Amino acid sequence: MAKGRGLPTAGNRVQRRKAPGRCGQVGIFSRLQMAFVGGAKMEWICQRCHRESISQPFFRPGLLVICLVVVFTMVMYPALRTLGFQLHSALTGSYIPGHHSILLINCPNEQIARGIGRILMEGKLAASINIFPESSIMYYWKGEIQDATEILLLAQTRTSKVQKLIEKVKSVHPYDIPQILSFPVEYGSLPYLKWIDEAVPAD
Repeated sequence: MAKGRGLPTAGNRVQRRKAPGRCGQVGIFSRLQMAFVGGAKMEWICQRCHRESISQPFFRPGLLVICLVVVFTMVMYPALRTLGFQLHSALTGSYIPGHHSILLINCPNEQIARGIGRILMEGKLAASINIFPESSIMYYWKGEIQDATEILLLAQTRTSKVQKLIEKVKSVHPYDIPQILSFPVEYGSLPYLKWIDEAVPAD
């Protein structure tokens, strides 16, 4: 009856002595495994840092090249845009809206209008100049309504020349704030638009 109630026997004593040994072996194995995993992880981190330290000097020149390409593209954009228009028109025979522009310029009299028109023509800034008859105009100036007569001048040119044309008009116009309005051409007679290109050379 004593043995049935679980009194220690020789077999039980042997098993109890071996149990701690197995636990110790498992603990040692776990610590070795953790050490191995930790060592492998540290080695991977060191290799990655080494690769990054090697690739960093090569990355900086690459970034510099990208920045230079972006700046060059921004500076050369007007010329590239004009070249793109020419290539597209030559290959497809179609017109790209906005390649040409019409400008309206007000002048106090016909003599000044003719003078400004001739300056623009001689500077190759406009292919043609239309001078309309004298007309009446009402406008605000310094808080008061003014009545006057003016001559309207119409200039046809490349869109790439609009800014230079505006600067030239402002430099010779008698008004402090002349009316200079630009409108892009959406479409028109292709032979006529080609003639504008021939009369106004590209930049």
